[in-house]
Amino acid sequence: MVTRDEAFELLKKYNKDHFHLRHALTVEAVMKWYAEELGYGADAEYWGIVGLLHDIDFELYPEEHCLKAPELLREGGVGEDIIHAVCSHGYGITVGCGATIDVEPVHEMEKVLFAADELTGLIYAAALMRPSKSTKDMELKSLKKKYKSKGFAAGCSREVIERGAKQLGWELDKLLEQTLKAMAETEDLIEKETGEL
Repeated sequence: MVTRDEAFELLKKYNKDHFHLRHALTVEAVMKWYAEELGYGADAEYWGIVGLLHDIDFELYPEEHCLKAPELLREGGVGEDIIHAVCSHGYGITVGCGATIDVEPVHEMEKVLFAADELTGLIYAAALMRPSKSTKDMELKSLKKKYKSKGFAAGCSREVIERGAKQLGWELDKLLEQTLKAMAETEDLIEKETGEL
């Protein structure tokens, strides 16, 4: 398996934009948090690497998102299990070139990635609207209000988030609450890492 440092270098080979790197680090931290929370603590590093690499092809190949990833990851020596997990976060989504991603999330880790990925973007956007610019003082009811506002963070698909909650067998509120908690508890770490980019 690739190490975390190797995974990060591979990500940076194809991603230069601060926003994309920050998103990758956020999803990594959230995935590690979920691994601990759901009883997969021994695999937290692995869950994190999947989160870190999940959008490896998005910056350079947005129209072929999840289709170019296998090639980039294989070139970087990444195993097929991680490649499957990365591609599965696009399951059922039709990308810009017209292809629909057919790699299904099977493992709980893949389902968490599918459910939490879009949601981290929405939560981050909601945090930026706050005086504190932080998730730490954000309450679930405030997040739900933003979530229900169709015009807010319109690029974050509610349909994908809701499908993700369903795949996990969770109520939407549980997914919102847990992912908000994950981001609040890892915010300092993410800030530190993005500050070093």
